Amino acid sequence: MSLSSVTEIDDLVRQVQSCHPEADEALLRHAYAFSAKAHEGQTRRSGEPYLQHPLAVAGILTFLKLDVTAIVAGLLHDTLEDTVATQEELQTHFGHEVAHLVEGVTKIGQIPFRTYEEKQAENFRKMLLSMADDIRVVFIKLADRLHNMRTLGHLPEDKQKQIAKETLEIYAPLANRLGMSWLKQELEDLCFQYLKTEAYSLLKLRVAKRDEERQIYVQSIIQETVDALAAAGLPGHVVGRPKHLYSIHQKMESQEITFEEVYDLAAIRIITDTKSHCYTLLGLVHSLWPPVPGRFKDYIATPRTNLYQSLHTTVLGPQGDHVEFQIRTEEMHRLAEYGVAAHWRYKEQLKVAERDEKVFSWLRQFVEWHKDLSDNRQFMDSVKLDLFHLDVFHDVVFAFTPKGEVKELPLSSTPVDFAYAIHTQVGDHCVGAKVNGKIVPLRQALASGDTVEILTSSTQVPQKEWLKFVRTSRAKAKIKHFLKGEEQKQGLELGRRLLEREFRRHQLPSAPLLQSDRLSQVAGERGYASVEEMTRMVGYGRLSAVQLVNWLVSPGEGTAKGDEAVHEVPGTALAQNPVKSVKVMGGRDVLMQLSKCCAPVPGDSILGYLTRGRGLTIHSKGCPNLEAMDYEKDRLVEVEWDMTIEEHHSVKVCVLTIDRPGVLANVSSAISDSKANISGAEITTREDQKAVLDFVIEVSNTRHLEHTLEAIGRMDGVISAKRVRGWENS
Repeated sequence: MSLSSVTEIDDLVRQVQSCHPEADEALLRHAYAFSAKAHEGQTRRSGEPYLQHPLAVAGILTFLKLDVTAIVAGLLHDTLEDTVATQEELQTHFGHEVAHLVEGVTKIGQIPFRTYEEKQAENFRKMLLSMADDIRVVFIKLADRLHNMRTLGHLPEDKQKQIAKETLEIYAPLANRLGMSWLKQELEDLCFQYLKTEAYSLLKLRVAKRDEERQIYVQSIIQETVDALAAAGLPGHVVGRPKHLYSIHQKMESQEITFEEVYDLAAIRIITDTKSHCYTLLGLVHSLWPPVPGRFKDYIATPRTNLYQSLHTTVLGPQGDHVEFQIRTEEMHRLAEYGVAAHWRYKEQLKVAERDEKVFSWLRQFVEWHKDLSDNRQFMDSVKLDLFHLDVFHDVVFAFTPKGEVKELPLSSTPVDFAYAIHTQVGDHCVGAKVNGKIVPLRQALASGDTVEILTSSTQVPQKEWLKFVRTSRAKAKIKHFLKGEEQKQGLELGRRLLEREFRRHQLPSAPLLQSDRLSQVAGERGYASVEEMTRMVGYGRLSAVQLVNWLVSPGEGTAKGDEAVHEVPGTALAQNPVKSVKVMGGRDVLMQLSKCCAPVPGDSILGYLTRGRGLTIHSKGCPNLEAMDYEKDRLVEVEWDMTIEEHHSVKVCVLTIDRPGVLANVSSAISDSKANISGAEITTREDQKAVLDFVIEVSNTRHLEHTLEAIGRMDGVISAKRVRGWENS
């Protein structure tokens, strides 16, 4: 059965019955009628009735040879989201199983999201959890996305690019992880068409022009291979497989080559009957043409986690061109085309057949790896990274445990990645590793074939430095999760100490107050989820201990002897702010200081970072030190400059001049005339008759700084004048 668009229910019924002769035709027609009534009056952007979309989705699911339940769910997949139909109605008409599948595919439309990214993350999180429970959810979602991509041309250009980008980053790699190569390739080519329209059109034209001569060349290789198989008496079906456009484009970009330099526009595939014949045919191919060193992959002996099996080899063809051969059995070929869908076998009560249980273990593990990530942006980054790293065949290494269990990891993975691939506890307590019997550093990259033994200690915990070299999203997620938990523990401990000290200062009993209902009441009144959260805010410096005590007791009560009573309006802080020209969005007032690494001045885009015990440190947006703190996003605070307050800020300026008398005096005069004060200076002369003048000057804002730099630049003998931040080289 070929993959063609289904436009009528009769076509669908015929195709389903060709795969499932015992299929319930009445159920299919009932689902079609229900969907038609639910979507009555709705049209797509193309103007055609909306019903054509669920019908096309059901047709794709039929091509995948899924069961009737999944096909019925495909016909109904948009009824909960886009119509007034309810889950109870679906359950009444079609049973719990169908209703459960449709609910799993349905987006979270009832929850208001602040951004598209947040909505995208929650939708994908829901789909991951649903497909771990029932893999058919993701098949329906991929069929839905494929038909939407095929009809994307009717949407506005900005929407086309948004959907294509999401598809290329998530759904195409997901199809690949499920082993559905044809689906991945079609999605990639469709995304390529909308994301880089001009490049797509040009490449399509070039491939078409070369197609005729390439076909003659490939056909000659196929014929020579067929003749060799016949002479050796070996069974095998030989076909040419043209490379899809997006893979050619990727190769041109990654290797920085032109189209004319791409020689392997097609691959040869040999499909035989047994595994042993695969290896025999490999030897035959190598006897015909010399193999290219380093371009052989044995995915039969070591299958990929998406179940893919095949032998890959690249040879020097008749004209010296690189020609790729893929050798596999019929069963391997079926699996390579349909992926996990080819292993879909259901028994009663939705139990996967025992012999196919291992097929889905990696999927459950994938969901397990990401379920701890509550931050939406971190969740999506981790999912994309995990899908992307294992998206290309040559981008993985296969390493073994001492017992011979294989672990598939991204290229350049380390023993720490390997440890987390075994189990979270093994990763958390990893202190060292032996690779092929020798102790190696934890940051050493693993190679395919390495046998790795992880050394652990009960006293070891994840280290922040590991984030600099681990490669897998699982390892990164687990390390960040642990570090965040430790930060919360430390914040809670410090907050309690600060509160106890403040209670003592007011001669109040600390232990009873920390356990009191009054403290819980204050936490609720001030919008905190718990006393612990409020106490952590004190430890982080986000909330003043003095302020919290003022909320807890009435003004004038519980004041230490000899002290003045504290009369403070709740919501204001008593902490003094060394920086007055910055205010926190939302009105909170905390201890603040400017970061030395980026030295921001009014006019720069800024962000605050809560430093435990030191209040808020103000960084420029884009500061590498700030970006490195991605696992502590909950400590980032929106801030802005208070332009009503005038302060002078120190900025480092580097001036390159010709080394001659009078230049330093001219530059100093320009700074002074610009009403900027010099608070430090260092002069370095170079052998090329130039001098570097490093100044620390005081300016009021970026406009003042730019005016000063322009004045310096106009001086005779000055080559350049620029601002220098802490992370930049002068």
